[in-house]
Amino acid sequence: MSTPAATGARSLAPPLVRCVGVSRTYGSGARAVVAVHDAHCAVHGGDRVALMGRSGSGKSTLLHLLAGLDSPTTGDIAWPAIGDHHELRPGPIGVVFQAPSLLAPLDVLENVTLPLLLEGVEPHEATARAHAALGAMDLDGVATKLPEELSGGQAQRVAIARILASRPRLILADEPTGQLDHVTGEHVVGALIECAVALQAGLIVNTHDPAVGDRFAIQWTMVDGRLHTSGAVPCSA
Repeated sequence: MSTPAATGARSLAPPLVRCVGVSRTYGSGARAVVAVHDAHCAVHGGDRVALMGRSGSGKSTLLHLLAGLDSPTTGDIAWPAIGDHHELRPGPIGVVFQAPSLLAPLDVLENVTLPLLLEGVEPHEATARAHAALGAMDLDGVATKLPEELSGGQAQRVAIARILASRPRLILADEPTGQLDHVTGEHVVGALIECAVALQAGLIVNTHDPAVGDRFAIQWTMVDGRLHTSGAVPCSA
């Protein structure tokens, strides 16, 4: 539980991401679909958030907006503690997708190293950081394997290692356990939490699994595109 001093320091810190009245509409006229309605939220460093809701409720759309991968139709989204939109990736924001996101022609070590090289990290340091991240995820033994040689759980942990190596300030995971069995999913969620703790990063995990949601102190819910927050930081912070 946070001490009063810690809570006060947190409230004074600028949020990593903040949404004010954000909506996202696809299409126009009679065919328009509003995927997110008037969302208000904020996430600080150290926050651990489960975004709960059924498939099709708008969770992924909101996550993509928070990641800067999509733009709102109305409202304002900003990253006060990170910077401008063009500074979000690679680096400050790491995204873990439900579907496989590793590059098939590259082995595991190369997949983890590549984003660092794109950030401008020197090759020697990039390789060292990739090895360290794989070690932290207990993946040393698969460094030279191709993605097709990995199990689903291993592939997701490689994706998390790739984020750990990049040292982001905000981690966004979109249904990371959706294609995994229960035991493997538990390990992947644990790895995400450990990664966020190690980096002192904010973490949001989209999920429709109550067992996953129960591992997070802050739970938000999406219902028909509308965000309901509990334990969230006021968007004016």
